[in-house]
Amino acid sequence: MTGLDIAFAAVGLVAAASGLLAVTTRHVVHAALWLVVCLGAVAGCYLVLGAEFVALVQLLVYVGAVVVLVLFALMLTRAPIGPNDEVTTGRAHRVLAAVLGAGVTGLLLAVLLPAAGPAARNRSGTTNDAVAEQIFGTWVWPFEALSLLLLVALIAAFAVSRMVGAAEEPAGAEADQR
Repeated sequence: MTGLDIAFAAVGLVAAASGLLAVTTRHVVHAALWLVVCLGAVAGCYLVLGAEFVALVQLLVYVGAVVVLVLFALMLTRAPIGPNDEVTTGRAHRVLAAVLGAGVTGLLLAVLLPAAGPAARNRSGTTNDAVAEQIFGTWVWPFEALSLLLLVALIAAFAVSRMVGAAEEPAGAEADQR
């Protein structure tokens, strides 16, 4: 086992643990912050594998845009920050979800582990130039459409929070503030 294997296993363990914490925490903001750790660790996995460009795109797009969008949406819509008893599921639902998650994980491992065996190690690697050409050549319009969609979602969250805030204020509230 080489040093890169140990580094990959360590970063992968951080990614798995933070991903698990992101979906099991009862605080929405904590879930978003654990998601930042998880996505950063996935970028670390890409770095260990030698895909620096993909790691940079991972940080810019997911950590820099998606998580910031989630945090802004939470702030602008005034979502409840702490645990909420109205949306809490029962123990039976949690056990069923855990069993289904373990089943899907087992199925994926059964399919993907043989594909990553010794025969797969003889494949040639992809260069950063080839990945950049695909992302910013072939896939540039879907990439730009995604950024536009994120911008529209942010503006819509802001507009919804303003409409809800205006509907909740009593008529005399503006006069009291002046």
